[in-house]
Amino acid sequence: MGAGKDYVIGVDFGTASVRAIVADAANGEEKSSAVFVYPRFQKGLYCSATKNQFRQHPLDYVEGLEQSITNALGQCSKEIQESIRAISVDTTGSTPVAVDESGTPLALHTEFMENPNAMFFLWKDHTAIAEAEEINAHTKKSDTNYLKYVGGIYSSEWFWAKLLYMLREDTKVAEACYSWVEHCDWIPFLLTGGQHADDIKRGVCAAGHKGLWSDEWGGLPPDEFFSSLDPSLQGFVNRLYTKTYTADMPAGNLSAEWARKLGLSTKVRVGVGAIDAHVGAIGGQIAPHFMSKVMGTSTCDMIVIPSNMLEDTLVKGICGQVQGSIIPGMVGLEAGQSAFGDVYEWFKDLLAWPIKQYLMNSGVPISENVAHTMREMELSILRDLSEAAGRLPLEMDLEWAVDWLNGRRTPDADQSLKGALFGLQLGTDAPRMFRALVEATCFGAKKIIERFREYNMEIKGIIGVGGVAKKSPYVMQMMSDILEMPIQVHKSEQTGAAGAAMLAATVAGIYPKVEDAMENMGQGFEQVYQPDFSRAKIYAERYFQYEALCKIVESTK
Repeated sequence: MGAGKDYVIGVDFGTASVRAIVADAANGEEKSSAVFVYPRFQKGLYCSATKNQFRQHPLDYVEGLEQSITNALGQCSKEIQESIRAISVDTTGSTPVAVDESGTPLALHTEFMENPNAMFFLWKDHTAIAEAEEINAHTKKSDTNYLKYVGGIYSSEWFWAKLLYMLREDTKVAEACYSWVEHCDWIPFLLTGGQHADDIKRGVCAAGHKGLWSDEWGGLPPDEFFSSLDPSLQGFVNRLYTKTYTADMPAGNLSAEWARKLGLSTKVRVGVGAIDAHVGAIGGQIAPHFMSKVMGTSTCDMIVIPSNMLEDTLVKGICGQVQGSIIPGMVGLEAGQSAFGDVYEWFKDLLAWPIKQYLMNSGVPISENVAHTMREMELSILRDLSEAAGRLPLEMDLEWAVDWLNGRRTPDADQSLKGALFGLQLGTDAPRMFRALVEATCFGAKKIIERFREYNMEIKGIIGVGGVAKKSPYVMQMMSDILEMPIQVHKSEQTGAAGAAMLAATVAGIYPKVEDAMENMGQGFEQVYQPDFSRAKIYAERYFQYEALCKIVESTK
């Protein structure tokens, strides 16, 4: 088995874990997979939700990279292991880190091992709200609109805001920082044995959507733009990059060190990295004018349009439109919600809190049976809430919610905004509150669709991928009703890793272009949610009230 065949590895770094799959390049069949949960992040180390601080230690990534790949390969025959042609990776983003001149993240040095400012700033880290606001104000003074391709608003979730925050916050880290690198760019550099930060191949995906890179102004904005914003940024752009690469291109070959660790050949190619949601859109077989909604802790809503069809249209308030950021030869447009599944998880944790506290403070040893029951109860909360909420009659006087529990990503990024609940009464119970939260997240999705349509963007259909799309029929049916559009759910359990495998097959030269890899390796769709137009009419009326409540929340900043 495996003789004469080609196999590839796709690695998907998510918010809480990393997954690696080994796939048959001929048909995309998953031969094996393995998951590694980040141990430090799982313990909540280096994070503080009340401070909007979410950091991840590079050791979580390094250990996860090695163990997920070796565990996946360990499930395969020797023939398959010897037929691995390429590895491609995707990661969350914007998730940058300070590195020294050798390209080593500072937290891997003893001096900075426990310093959160020397670690990766996870995408959901919003400590740089003030810095993002300064960048937005500063850009208005420039003769060049450097925000034109990122929707006109810079976000605290992105590259430059986080860099400026770090430089101001921590003098020691700032002095040791030679360059600032996205997670998706650093992993291929690590795998290929890079020795100098100047040699890191930066992907156009993160550079264009998060880093203000554009061909129009010859790369990144000039040093004068940044140094006039803050002197701490002077000279920094000169230690970054001017050239970027699409994810169908090789970053290099597997280094001897990593070939030894993984039991692979140095002939294995390593692809240029990209952001997880964009690669998930590839794995979910995105097509022109179809919106791919990657639905997990947050959402990333993407459209690809052939370059010759977009002309000069610039959509305001989204997360960017970048040539080749998803599929080379097409413009990738990105929007999304800062919290989606996280909203449901927050409510679940809220409900479980008193029980956990009682068990922890009771002084009674917790048996394995009790611990198992607690785990089962937590797993059942969202399922039971969905069933109970689904039985509620849809009426105009139900409770309302605004879904900005982690700020607003799009339309019109503002991470300082908060979530809210309205219309509570003594008859409000957990299912009614949950229903309101789900409705609010679906209304947030509708606002994104409306923004694209304001700019005459044709949306032919919705492709749902990710954990929520696969596991939450209640959420998906409500979203279909609210959007008044069918939603196709992709069959693949892991579209991120599958998309990375498709990119790897292209990097290896097995396919001449990404679209060919998608066609041959894609798994297709398993379900379609059709809108109930009788319910859609009521949701449309409630949506007007949701918009009014959003304005109230905005006015309380």
